[in-house]
Amino acid sequence: MDDRAGRREAIEKLMEYAVPEERLAEALDLLEIYRHDRLVLDLLHEFYSFLPETRRDWIREIRLVARRQGVLLLAAMTGAGGYLYLVSSEGLDFQGLLAEGLWDPELLDFFGFADRDDCQRLCGAAEELSIYAPIDGDRDVCPACHAVSGELHELGCPVEICPWCGGQLINCPCRFDKLELDRLSSEQDLVRFEEMLNEQGRIPYSPEQRPSFADEGSGVILD
Repeated sequence: MDDRAGRREAIEKLMEYAVPEERLAEALDLLEIYRHDRLVLDLLHEFYSFLPETRRDWIREIRLVARRQGVLLLAAMTGAGGYLYLVSSEGLDFQGLLAEGLWDPELLDFFGFADRDDCQRLCGAAEELSIYAPIDGDRDVCPACHAVSGELHELGCPVEICPWCGGQLINCPCRFDKLELDRLSSEQDLVRFEEMLNEQGRIPYSPEQRPSFADEGSGVILD
């Protein structure tokens, strides 16, 4: 079974206890929209496992607050209000009430906010934020590491193109040839290879790199 199918099944079971009965159909509709999006599935599972206000609630829509280098700041809009989640292929972190914005100075700087007030102003106009598009419907986003067009892939992303041979970076032999090694066995090897990649010039994500199978059927596991 695709692990996303298992994730959806677990979310549906959590919904039976977390969502008001009259809102269950609406909550399930949202789950269907994001059925192939791992990041949102993680968010939904987290929300329904640990309801922020410890009361029955449901997510009615998900809006995009900010994104950079495959890291997304998403707003989960619920019947009771809104909550912030920091999500990426590395995991998920609950950031509190949407109305309060981000607190962490490093995150504020990472996403380009001048200060916390700047973030709060954006979060305070939640209905003006764009609806987050599911990963399988947005060609401008890498389906594996979530880099947007023009951004560098996360190192190790299966979609990244090798700047030396034009092949798939994780499968071509260039990393061994350039390092003159039979295998990469340490963090130092990875650091050296990343430095060489940067010197050569890494190839940012573009829609043309998107695997054709990423838009077909029930999706393909890329990680």
